[in-house]
Amino acid sequence: MALLTAFYGLIVFLAAFLLFLAEPMAARQLLPVLGGSAAVWTTCLVFFQAALLAGYAYADWLARLKAQKQAVLHIVLLGLALALLGVHVHPNPAAATWYPELTVFWLLSAIVGVPFFALASTSPLLQAWYSRMLRREPPYRLFALSNAGSLLALAAYPAVIEPYSTLQSQTRAWSTSFFFFAALCGGLAWALRNYPETSEPMLAHKAVPLRLRALWLLLPACSSLLLCAITNHMSQNVAAIPLLWVLPLIAYLLSYMVAFYGPNAYPRWMVLRLTMFSLGVAGYLLYDSRRHLPVQIAVPVFCVLLFLLCWFCHGELYRLRPDARTLTSFYLHIAAGSALGACFAGVVAPVIFRANYELIWGLVLTALLALAVTWPSGWLVRAACAAAVCALVWVGVEEARAWRQDTLVQLRSFYGTLRVTQTHWPPDADTVRTLYHGTIQHGAQFYGGGLRMQPTSYYGANSGAGLAMRLCCSGQAKRVGVVGLGTGTLAAYGRPGDVIRFYELDPLVLRLARNLFTYLRETPAQTDVILGDARASLARETPQQYDVLVLDAFSGDAVPVHLLTAEAIRLYRRHLKPDGILAFNVSSQYLDLAPVLAREAQQAGMKAILVHSSADEKHGLFVADWVLLTTNTRFLSEPEVAARAQPVELNPRVSLWTDQESSLLPILKWQPPFLTH
Repeated sequence: MALLTAFYGLIVFLAAFLLFLAEPMAARQLLPVLGGSAAVWTTCLVFFQAALLAGYAYADWLARLKAQKQAVLHIVLLGLALALLGVHVHPNPAAATWYPELTVFWLLSAIVGVPFFALASTSPLLQAWYSRMLRREPPYRLFALSNAGSLLALAAYPAVIEPYSTLQSQTRAWSTSFFFFAALCGGLAWALRNYPETSEPMLAHKAVPLRLRALWLLLPACSSLLLCAITNHMSQNVAAIPLLWVLPLIAYLLSYMVAFYGPNAYPRWMVLRLTMFSLGVAGYLLYDSRRHLPVQIAVPVFCVLLFLLCWFCHGELYRLRPDARTLTSFYLHIAAGSALGACFAGVVAPVIFRANYELIWGLVLTALLALAVTWPSGWLVRAACAAAVCALVWVGVEEARAWRQDTLVQLRSFYGTLRVTQTHWPPDADTVRTLYHGTIQHGAQFYGGGLRMQPTSYYGANSGAGLAMRLCCSGQAKRVGVVGLGTGTLAAYGRPGDVIRFYELDPLVLRLARNLFTYLRETPAQTDVILGDARASLARETPQQYDVLVLDAFSGDAVPVHLLTAEAIRLYRRHLKPDGILAFNVSSQYLDLAPVLAREAQQAGMKAILVHSSADEKHGLFVADWVLLTTNTRFLSEPEVAARAQPVELNPRVSLWTDQESSLLPILKWQPPFLTH
């Protein structure tokens, strides 16, 4: 008996492990096609949640059939999944540009759809088989074990698998492991066919009250919404740290593991008190969006709050668990709720909200659910939960008011929240307009003191970009490409006869740059803007013969790795003149990208130099680091360049990045500035 239980546990654990490995591996295969924006990963998550829901629905339907039919149908599914491993699809570039969401769904369906579907159905289906074979109550600890497998994969991929193997070798190892899983699961299904049916099958349909079904749906929807909302809030309003999304996901999975471990793992009244406390702390932190904790405090606080709130949601789910007759329906509701929460945060919220308001409304939903599940406990508990609901609604109103302060325009799209503020500091500038994407500043413009067409932020005259734009062509007309539009600041370097072409992913950025900033309108250079992922756009164009190609897309959380690979550098050189200059903005608090570019320069036979420029608050300049790659010895010998440039050292821990192999861990700054003060 113990051996059979361990066998079930092994298959469930392996399925969950492969499921969570498939997600980042499949998403990485889309990078060269669709780009590296956070929106691509968000759309991938929606697909994975939808596929998980489909797998749970299949398990619920299959578990109602006779044992022999179940065995045959599931073995056929596993065989089909094995036959479709390693499928390669080449999308239409036009579809990838104009229909990115549909392209993501289509590509993921073709690449990993059927195997992912088979893996997704494993946990609920095997628990149903366990109850059928052994005539026991559902082993809910298998669900906790499933989340342990997911957690291990989540930790292993960025720490162990990605840094030490290519994408191709990862895919081969995953396919081999899936074959092993399919053999084990198929053997178990074949053994199931010989188990006799009872006069009343354990998994026969049982009517479930509507209120119970609603809680089965809303509790996981709430936890899924909180996961997405807190992840977005931390990435956009706390710190744009790469891989930060791993921490809240760990807290989310841990809460499932703890809650479903057993009856004693959810001390209800203690957790309810911790939930009320957590709602109060979260509400206080959101009360004024301009008041921030230090990053080293805020990140663990938000992760602990997420764990406690999800522990409440998942603990209530465990408390409301059914017997074996509605086991798969229970898991189907959990999957539907999780997909509902993810879809609201990833698809609906960007349409109906102009800022990241989904977190406060996720907290309101948590308080409402606490009120619903504790209603029979008496008027005192009801009053406390109702007060929490009212207080959080008020915090939501105050949060919206705080976001509007100094805000000229606030918009939200598939790619995130954009905000333009208008202030009068510094006084010499008269009026200052600044474009923000979350917490990342994408440019500013001074409107007084003769500073209207003066480059600001990272683009000062002595910055790497400024030197390249001023000194590249010895006074001749220049042709420049810029990846990342922002406010269009680099157009300030334009002169009559110059051509400056911008590549921008988000159409809203173009709208704001043209209507609220004047760089594009007032530059004497000819400018145009190409919408879409820069690498995909450049791949479709004929050689542009750029004197300078500026790449300014590396300061945020969603690092576009595909713009930094050896294949990308070869593409850029196809568009450069022989003595052209590649300029990379590497001004990041959390990543040391210079060694990556040094390795790329070595591979491409180019010289790599680092240019550091200081801040100047009076003129709106930030501390900036730029890496310039070129073979132009005349430019490198210019006195201004030679005085400011320093060679970029190779790091033996940083290997050559390619579309098949790259890792952020070796270049993370483990002691960024906020920890060294």
